Amino acid sequence: MHNMNKVKMLEFPQLGDERGHLVIAEAMKDVPFEIKRVFYIYGSDADVVRGQHANKETEFVLINVAGKSKVKVKDGEGNEAIYCLNRPHTGVYLPTMIWKDMYDFSDDSVLLVLASTHYNPDEYIRNYDEFVKVISEDMD
Repeated sequence: MHNMNKVKMLEFPQLGDERGHLVIAEAMKDVPFEIKRVFYIYGSDADVVRGQHANKETEFVLINVAGKSKVKVKDGEGNEAIYCLNRPHTGVYLPTMIWKDMYDFSDDSVLLVLASTHYNPDEYIRNYDEFVKVISEDMD
């Protein structure tokens, strides 16, 4: 449950007038880490599940800048929560060692992901049973 407590929704400052809106996400201010990598996911069908991994080193912030999606997070100890990402000025912060599934993408979904590290395939845990084993070893 220790890392589940760190998962939280974030609300970003937004400015706007008749010309439209502007949302600000600054590293170490609105986002609780230095941003080393940015990527986005789009064109995923509603029945596709993305993510399906945990990370040993990387923290993430997920923001649906267009459309909507859901993120299910699990801590490997039986606790889970679902976050609906449906407003471009809100996101969810995911600490290290949280299992994540992104799903239920709307047709127009663009899911922006901010990451605290450069990509390293070795720090990904892509098997849920292995994730649970690592979590239980960390607790011993």
